[in-house]
Amino acid sequence: MRFCKTLLHRPRLEVAMLFLLMSTLASAEELTPQRKVELQNLILQDCGSCHGMTLKGGLGSALRPEDLDGVAASTITHIILNGVPDKPMPPWRGLLSDSEATWIAHALKAGVLK
Repeated sequence: MRFCKTLLHRPRLEVAMLFLLMSTLASAEELTPQRKVELQNLILQDCGSCHGMTLKGGLGSALRPEDLDGVAASTITHIILNGVPDKPMPPWRGLLSDSEATWIAHALKAGVLK
């Protein structure tokens, strides 16, 4: 509540700049069609090296929609970003943004990667 009261007492220009910055950051997280193609290639090539080129499994588990049934997209996103301790699954945080990892998780669950 204190933040809100402080915000209301700031000059309107500062408040407008804050909202402009927030909207700019939010739009920066939207993935372009080109980035989605790049992520599809990353999945099939980099992830495929452990999870199988057709994502049917290998060193890593299978990543087809039927294999991910019952696994929440948020869980998959967490695994992508943070890896799995004591397993060969590395963390991709720093290489992928949260929104990119979330897109990958949903794409895997939807089966859009062929």
